[in-house]
Amino acid sequence: MRPLVRLLIRHGVTYPSFASALKRVFLDAAKDELDARGMARTDSALSLLSGVHRRDVRTFERGEPAVQAKSQRAGAPLSLVGEVAARWVSDRSFLDGRRRPRALERGEFDALVAAVSSDVRPRAMLDELQRLGAVVERDDERIALTSDGFAPRRGFGEMTELFAANVGDHAAAAVANLQDDGNFLEQAMYAGDLSAESVAQLQRAAVKAWSQAVRPLIARAVERREHDAAAAQASPPRQRIRFGVYFYSTEESDR
Repeated sequence: MRPLVRLLIRHGVTYPSFASALKRVFLDAAKDELDARGMARTDSALSLLSGVHRRDVRTFERGEPAVQAKSQRAGAPLSLVGEVAARWVSDRSFLDGRRRPRALERGEFDALVAAVSSDVRPRAMLDELQRLGAVVERDDERIALTSDGFAPRRGFGEMTELFAANVGDHAAAAVANLQDDGNFLEQAMYAGDLSAESVAQLQRAAVKAWSQAVRPLIARAVERREHDAAAAQASPPRQRIRFGVYFYSTEESDR
């Protein structure tokens, strides 16, 4: 938790405010646990299981319903922006001879956006991608991705939204494996006693390995989603996946 707490402190979130925000998280988790055990959701049971005082339980349970924080962004939804980038790096129409996402003419970019959604205008999508630092407009009036994927470089709200989703799903996979509730891919390698030069070389190798691994998986995900949409099977519950990788280095004494 130390890196997360340092992030909170840097942005003015103190322990009391964080602990207060966690009360609802603990209550929601306690509800899920009671449901899994087939037990009634009484105030006493919720308080005993979560450790939240009964007074607070009553306040949450009988007070105003929680209002989810909504983004104030006027641009395209972050998930839709990611879909555009995903198609850009996977659809052969938008790749070069080395199967890398190529710079697009404005008409090609408009067609790319239209292939993903007809609800967002291409100009609005371009503005949002530029605001996030994900694309640049070149001198030849072509539009190019700044990397082989979607990773916002600007916009703290958007970066924290992805941060929460990535860390949350990583933790969910690890917890499921710990409790024998799943068999998710959740692996890491470690190497120590390295020089700064060696770490830099390994980081470049890791970035290359990620690029080689994620492209075919993105293409397969786009293919499978289009297949499932065409099948129009509305009855089975829809599922989602997240596949990620991370690289971190620090001094040996900071383990």
